[in-house]
Amino acid sequence: MPELPEVETVVQGLTPDLTNQKIKTIVLNRNDLRIPFPKNMSVLYNKKITAVKRRAKYILVHFEDQNILVIHLGMSGSISIVQRDEEYEARKHDHMIVELIDGKRIVYNDPRRFGMVFITNENELETHKAFHHLGPEPLGNKFSAVYLKDILKNKKTSIKQALLDQRTVVGVGNIYACESLFQASINPEIQAYKLNEAKLEELVRQIRDVLKRAIKAGGSTLKDYRKADGELGYFQHSFKVYDQAGKACPDCDCDISKTGGIKRIVQSGRSTFYCPKKQK
Repeated sequence: MPELPEVETVVQGLTPDLTNQKIKTIVLNRNDLRIPFPKNMSVLYNKKITAVKRRAKYILVHFEDQNILVIHLGMSGSISIVQRDEEYEARKHDHMIVELIDGKRIVYNDPRRFGMVFITNENELETHKAFHHLGPEPLGNKFSAVYLKDILKNKKTSIKQALLDQRTVVGVGNIYACESLFQASINPEIQAYKLNEAKLEELVRQIRDVLKRAIKAGGSTLKDYRKADGELGYFQHSFKVYDQAGKACPDCDCDISKTGGIKRIVQSGRSTFYCPKKQK
């Protein structure tokens, strides 16, 4: 599933091609994804696009009249840009094709159809049912050790599960939670409320570091994910613990013959990878 870094790289890829452009038409090749496509797509026609932003894992295309086209990539969705001088034949699972007035096309492809597309506006964004429950952005100023200390003070769930709760913080995701906890030397099974402020300070720092590096690298190349320009990301080559079970632990002096290397456990149906020595 595309997580925050993957969605952010899509936003960055779309921004130069969409900003200040207008939509000529939108072609829908099916009636729905996870939810039905909006029936009023034409309200977006001939309106200038003022910005492309991200909230959690949602892509937000802002228009001059304060309408916002919201896109969620679901489990396997991707967006590609077709330049005006390129020939293009619609592929299977190309569910939405946005044609701009300058001739470019923005193509939304989603084999598993778990994504969604809807329209809202500036005034209703924060209270919309898709957004009202969301926690702060991990790269924003509201996300801090003080904030985490307060919100986790009564949580007896594991810190790993707390990080995956979108009400705690948005977009960290399973991969980046594993990587961040490893870099912060925190056991993924420790109950969230037991972490002191110093540990939380380090966790916040490492979450930001991991996400920034992933964004810079273009996101992780898991399954069907593609950047907006069609190229694969490559952050998976930098994974220290995720999907590395049995391998030697990087940045650690643990004896693999004794520890068995990086461990894999299952927490609430999700794989967790960690170093049993570094993350005691």
